[in-house]
Amino acid sequence: MSEQQRVAIVTGAARGIGAAVAKRLAADGNAVAVLDLDEATCAETVEAITSAGGRALAVGCDVSKSGQVSAAVERVVAELGAPTILVNNAGVLRDNLLFKMSEDDWDTVMQVHLRGSFLMSKACQAHMVEAGYGRIVFLSSTSALGNRGQANYASAKAGLQGLAKTLAFELGKFGITSNAIAPGFIETDMTAATAARVGMDFEEFKKFNAEKTAVNRTGKPEDIAAAASYFCGEEAGFVSGQVLYVAGGPKN
Repeated sequence: MSEQQRVAIVTGAARGIGAAVAKRLAADGNAVAVLDLDEATCAETVEAITSAGGRALAVGCDVSKSGQVSAAVERVVAELGAPTILVNNAGVLRDNLLFKMSEDDWDTVMQVHLRGSFLMSKACQAHMVEAGYGRIVFLSSTSALGNRGQANYASAKAGLQGLAKTLAFELGKFGITSNAIAPGFIETDMTAATAARVGMDFEEFKKFNAEKTAVNRTGKPEDIAAAASYFCGEEAGFVSGQVLYVAGGPKN
């Protein structure tokens, strides 16, 4: 292991996009802390990384709880090293039309996406400032541009873009970049659940969404992992405050 190996934290990394990002960052040579609500659910991602010769740590953490965030980051520092890469991926869906959306639906989405990303970024930036190097990536969404039935989710994802751009201004002088990735339709358990909710077969749902893209296909978690790999790499040091739409075509 190189003494220069960087330590990355990926939230919501037990499955889907987060798991793909964690595996890719490990393949890139980083040690990776795999964070999710339930530590046990991180085992598969950790095993995939360690069996390939990488270093990984499973950490249970509710990113919306400041005490848990502090404890999680402290554990990562103790067991892997100080984190200089953070991918804020943790998120939840509570879709509904405005007149049906409860206050809890709104609050839960805001707490996980926005508060969680704020708390994780604040906890990790101290280590990045000390190192004089850092990479922060936020997972936004094409829904940030507005999407029926997602007033809470769209607002949260748009907020993450504002947070990414603001941290780019604040942290740039310390060698820290801050960017956002806005995925389009990605094949995950979350989009499968959406298909079920609207009463569509997942294969038909994928076909429907593929036809709306310029490249005529839906996205895979690995497509997002590739974008995260770039933003988290050494060579992306002059790229900050950007939002990259990984959606199979242009988004206005």
